[in-house]
Amino acid sequence: MANSVTCELSQTTPPPCPREPDFITQITEAELTDPQNKHWGRAVLTNSRPLQAAVHMQSNDYLAIAGDARISSAKANALCRMGHGDAISRVFSHAKEDAHRLFEYKIASLTQAEDAVLVMSGYTANTGLVQAFSTPETPIYIDIMAHASLWEGILCARAKPRPFRHNDVDDLRRKIKRYGPGLVIVDSLYSTNGNMCPLADLVDAAEDGGCAIVVDETHSFGCHGPRGGGMAVALGLADRIHFRTVGLSKAVAARGGVVLGSARNMEYFRYEARPMIFSTSVLGYEVAGFNAALNIIGAEDWRRSRLHANHRYLRTGLLALGYDVTESDSQIISIITGTLENTVAFRTFLDRRGVLGSVFCPPATPQNRMLLRLTVNASLKAHELAQVLEVCAEARDTLDMKDWPTLL
Repeated sequence: MANSVTCELSQTTPPPCPREPDFITQITEAELTDPQNKHWGRAVLTNSRPLQAAVHMQSNDYLAIAGDARISSAKANALCRMGHGDAISRVFSHAKEDAHRLFEYKIASLTQAEDAVLVMSGYTANTGLVQAFSTPETPIYIDIMAHASLWEGILCARAKPRPFRHNDVDDLRRKIKRYGPGLVIVDSLYSTNGNMCPLADLVDAAEDGGCAIVVDETHSFGCHGPRGGGMAVALGLADRIHFRTVGLSKAVAARGGVVLGSARNMEYFRYEARPMIFSTSVLGYEVAGFNAALNIIGAEDWRRSRLHANHRYLRTGLLALGYDVTESDSQIISIITGTLENTVAFRTFLDRRGVLGSVFCPPATPQNRMLLRLTVNASLKAHELAQVLEVCAEARDTLDMKDWPTLL
């Protein structure tokens, strides 16, 4: 008979919080702003209850590879062969031929970079990069909608941000002229509203001002460019951008991050970025999964084609219904609901009809600029997208949206 293990809950374990079926409709502004209440309010607002026939529009698995047997088999085989690998800092382990280093060569080739460094997450890729290559005296020009991890990197460097208006190249040029050469930081595809930056113009502005440039390619890697190499590759700018970062939690459907740049800068990064030095590396079996994912991403262009076709279908349909989703250039579509009251009403309406999106509320958005994000992926079927449009049409006709920023 197989051994069985039973676990007893500690006597100090609190009972689960009671949850009424309609509790979401009772959230108050205080529960999002009062320090004593806001986390409970946000937890309820941002979590959906899965329905059996729900259309899930929350996953960042853009290319629908998370359940691919080729990836799970590669990870399982590596785990059985060598265990989970050494749980140590990469400072002590980056030989030329170890599995981590071979993956770095592989993703550098795919993205047309000279070298790459594998780190623990996209967040630490960004914080570590900005911290390693900035000083408190470095002017840092950052798009106001750049990812929170890039702003965190500025804090880690104790530098002063010089934010410029979203995707406004003229404002960037004015700032550089005023404060001098420094570091320009942008996302190639923004995770909140799904629009792309004018990357070629931004690179020109950075070069003209004597600045280095950092581009977060987390949401464009795998989904754009030849073999999924990202926007810098798609636009022929890879050799003009000093640093790129990639979070492996999106198209690669895993955890981990990558910093891309010159061989000299990447060697410096390995010994200067604090997250690189003071955190445990991703594990060996995970790297085996990364390699299998890169093989799929590079070879199966149909996944990108289907992803973009699904995005076009949904965006076109929402625009026809009068929803203002004009900013969405790629797989992220955000419907700006505005206030807490609007957001609760809209999210509840969609949830109860089997359409699950992701609510973004402060601090991810400004006050009274809350939104519900629909994330498209390659696995969505035509009837599922049609269901989303049908429910959104019903919401438009049922909810009082006249004062919302939602409609055109």
